[in-house]
Amino acid sequence: MVKDKLAILGILVVVVLATTVTDSPKVQAETKTKDQIEEERTEIKEKISQANEEIGQAQSELEALTKQIERVKQAVIDNQKTIDETKQKIDATKSEVNKLDKETSALERSINERYNILKERAKSIQQSGGDIGYLEVVFGSTSFGDFVNRLFAVAKIMEADASLIEGIERSKEELEEKKNAVEKKLDNLTSMKTELEGMQGQILEQKKQNELLVEQLKQKKQGNLALKAALQQEDSSLVEQASNLEQTTEKVETSKPQVKPLSLEQPKQEQQKSSNEDTSKLTDTNDKIQTLINSGYKYIGNSVYVFGGGRNAYDIANGRFDCSGFIKWAFAQAGVNVGASTDILKYEGRQVSPADMRPGDLVFYDTYKIDGHAGIYMGDGKFIGSQSSTGVAIVDMSNTYWKQRFNGRVVRIIE
Repeated sequence: MVKDKLAILGILVVVVLATTVTDSPKVQAETKTKDQIEEERTEIKEKISQANEEIGQAQSELEALTKQIERVKQAVIDNQKTIDETKQKIDATKSEVNKLDKETSALERSINERYNILKERAKSIQQSGGDIGYLEVVFGSTSFGDFVNRLFAVAKIMEADASLIEGIERSKEELEEKKNAVEKKLDNLTSMKTELEGMQGQILEQKKQNELLVEQLKQKKQGNLALKAALQQEDSSLVEQASNLEQTTEKVETSKPQVKPLSLEQPKQEQQKSSNEDTSKLTDTNDKIQTLINSGYKYIGNSVYVFGGGRNAYDIANGRFDCSGFIKWAFAQAGVNVGASTDILKYEGRQVSPADMRPGDLVFYDTYKIDGHAGIYMGDGKFIGSQSSTGVAIVDMSNTYWKQRFNGRVVRIIE
């Protein structure tokens, strides 16, 4: 009887143990699947957050680049207008040169004709043994009154001959001076036209590059949007898997705070804020120089070179400058009024040696003319200015193009 009870008890223990061993792996498997799902969802959410950040960055870059493209398009139109006006001036100056050539030729013919008359007269006098021709006129008079009249007439003729020669020579010199001035003007206009066309070519190339960048950014944005959609779909699938496991007591985290998309404008706004603070605290030369240099940072990547730009509110608001227009604006931010052309700027302040130049000084370059371009020296061999190919930018003076054109003129306005 006892043996039978022990036998039955043994069978029950075996059954219980068997049941326990059989169910345990099932629980472990369910726990492991849940952990995997949570880990995968966390990873996916991080990727979605990163994709959102990149989408925001691409959108900000697209907006900034679109504005820059519009500025470049308008600059191309305005610059072409300046080129066309320069061509018209060249044509008018060529006509002026042709007119002066004709006047010079006519005067030279008149001079030759008068010289021939004088030459014949001198030859006649020489053949008559000196001034005998004039003496015959004088002493051939029939009365004293006739004598006086003839003597006066001869004196007048000789005086007129001398005066005529002087007048002709003077007219010839004046024509030559005028012609030289007009030809110099023509040379300057021709050089300017060549320079402007070169600048226009650079701006058009910039426009082409910007348009390519727009397409690349659009593709980048679309790629990130597609990636985000795929990740969201994968996340939904994981949520469904977790739901199927009937783990309803555990709340599945469905979202995480997203990183706010970085704005390309944010650093520039901070720079402008810093610049404004510096401007309000101008107490000495260093503050003015710092403000002068820092003021242009907000236009880097947000400006375009326009011939004659920077002289009105519209140009300034839209970052449209030529080199001297930008310099005038930058100095104004530091409370200093300067001229708006390189021909005026080179006589502002005082000249200093290139070996002694310091931040805030103006540096000049010979481009389409002597002192045709200028910028603001920043130190470390660099200067900031409105460059024809980029708009407002910082360039290295050791760059081959600028090194060859630096003429050594350095002007210090802020002492």
